[in-house]
Amino acid sequence: MNRSDRKLWPAMSALVLAMMALPLAQAQCGLPGKQVKPSSWSPRNGSPQIMKASFGDDSEPSIVGMWHVVFTGQTMNGGAYTLAEPFDNSVVVWHSDGTEIMNSSRPAQDGNFCMGVWQQTGNRQYFLNHIPWQGNDPGGNPEDGAQLLEQVTLSPDGNHYSGRFTFQAYDNHGNPTLMLTGVLTATRITAGTPFGSLL
Repeated sequence: MNRSDRKLWPAMSALVLAMMALPLAQAQCGLPGKQVKPSSWSPRNGSPQIMKASFGDDSEPSIVGMWHVVFTGQTMNGGAYTLAEPFDNSVVVWHSDGTEIMNSSRPAQDGNFCMGVWQQTGNRQYFLNHIPWQGNDPGGNPEDGAQLLEQVTLSPDGNHYSGRFTFQAYDNHGNPTLMLTGVLTATRITAGTPFGSLL
């Protein structure tokens, strides 16, 4: 390396460092004075940690999972519910994205799979809006439908829930037909649950 190259070396090094810093300086252009941080991170005790989004206390159990649910009617069209058997005996899955699916024990031709959406309304309190189609015409189109509304409370151990339901059936013109109210009880289904416990 000759003498003139040695004189240029510090200047070239400074130029390279300046060019490397330029994109970093431009990335903050137009932003507030404070450094922008992702909203999912919150500094706690000097180190970043992921924050869990939830309605209430993070230690509370979740309704997400698979359940065995028994619906017991109490009123039918304003009078007493007189049928001996439960209104429904179902397997239900509450998903973490706020959707729900039910496999009802009702006959398949009456529409034994149906779906709903839910939201948490308080600590261990939930509201479900469940909308099933009720049967099909010979062409395969839904003949009528219903709306099942549930207000339930999850047990402190997270293995049971109970509450009230309202079931309103409609004809294919949207006119109300059958209306039922009642109570429901549910038990969590786990990997170890035997089929016989659902009978």
